[in-house]
Amino acid sequence: MNRVYGVIGIKSIMANWNADFGGYPKTIGDGSIFGSDKALKYSIKKYWEDNGEKILYIKSFKTDKDKIRPRSLEERYNQVFNTTLTKKDESTVILKNLFSALDVKSFGATFAEEGNNISLTGAVQIGQGFNVYGGSSTEEQQILSPFRSDRKVKDNEEAKEANQSTLGTKIVSDEAHYLYPFYINPISYKDYVNMGVTDGYTEDDYRKFKEGALIGATALNTNAKAGCENEFSLFIETDEETYLPNLTQFMNFDKDENGENSITFAAELNGILQGIKEDIKNIEVYYNDYKLRLNNVPEGAKKFNIFTRKEV
Repeated sequence: MNRVYGVIGIKSIMANWNADFGGYPKTIGDGSIFGSDKALKYSIKKYWEDNGEKILYIKSFKTDKDKIRPRSLEERYNQVFNTTLTKKDESTVILKNLFSALDVKSFGATFAEEGNNISLTGAVQIGQGFNVYGGSSTEEQQILSPFRSDRKVKDNEEAKEANQSTLGTKIVSDEAHYLYPFYINPISYKDYVNMGVTDGYTEDDYRKFKEGALIGATALNTNAKAGCENEFSLFIETDEETYLPNLTQFMNFDKDENGENSITFAAELNGILQGIKEDIKNIEVYYNDYKLRLNNVPEGAKKFNIFTRKEV
């Protein structure tokens, strides 16, 4: 398994890829829109779970005294691994179970239950995804409910029932394009391999991550995420001794006067890759070639349509 560096691009059209607690697209202090790594990981984990993979760290629910409640970590652990967690469980047994879950093996985990305090640093590390389209604006849509609210409202200092159906608000970005850097270190688990609790991060694990990175956002079927899709992914495989910086800093997004979107790779990136070309095993670029143009693509990169997977 090779070391891998890359970028995952998410397009959001009249949607809200990652909202803050107020319902608005997440921003930093200067107003720049970004998406957290958790939002991208969720889309990948949900895709994996929908395709039958064992996923531990994802919200699930149970019925408790006629009420629907989220499961605790212990309850989710018991459900996923069909067991009952106790203080007597050996750490090696717990580790074997944790590593059998694809999300844990990929992204790591913090597990502090029943006297066990386990922290696993994931082989796959994903950074924050910043919106690289400067023309984004936030839109608020008023939504009329088909139902009357029985909540009391004040009118002329008298409490009266609301006679109109309730209003809600949907907040979206008119258009945003997020670029997430990621890095895969396949030897992250070598100590655990020596302990015999995992076979390490494998080619099959990478294949499954790659699939999630190409289709996870597109496959999400929620109201807020309708309009979000995977539009770009870059994978650069190197040997174990090669280190690359955050690749998003070498990519520029533009929209021309005709509304055509493009990503341009900086000359500096090509210079870096040429300087270590003997250490590079493979470069693949997947993108929506119907709506996105690529400029100055790294030499030797194979280009594919992100939806059909056919070479462009």
